[in-house]
Amino acid sequence: MDDLSLLSASQTPVPTSPDEAQLETFDNTHPGRDYVITFDCPEFTSLCPITGQPDFGHITLEYIADQKCVESKSLKIYLFSYRNHGSFHEEVTNLILEDVVKVCAPRWARVTGDFMPRGGIAIKVTAEHGSRS
Repeated sequence: MDDLSLLSASQTPVPTSPDEAQLETFDNTHPGRDYVITFDCPEFTSLCPITGQPDFGHITLEYIADQKCVESKSLKIYLFSYRNHGSFHEEVTNLILEDVVKVCAPRWARVTGDFMPRGGIAIKVTAEHGSRS
């Protein structure tokens, strides 16, 4: 647990971009069992890369851990780092999935980005890694 620097910090500055954010992990105490971990972020914000206007969405991360689990405070700070980051919804959703896969190598993972309507059209993007069997 000594590796969890963000969880033990009394003050944690929010990184200005996802590239600067640090996702932390801890050992899965039940690596022999498939169980789904779900994180729900109903107040996700990023920026339109063209207009700079804020985009609001609901991000859901679901995964089956292998050896490592994502620590929730680091995930919260990581997701906050998108607030000043310009990306299309499709890119945001896929980047989140790629970063989670990179740090914890789950057996299966799915990120769903359900974005609020802009110009009368809502966008929902789902990206998956591995197979859930």
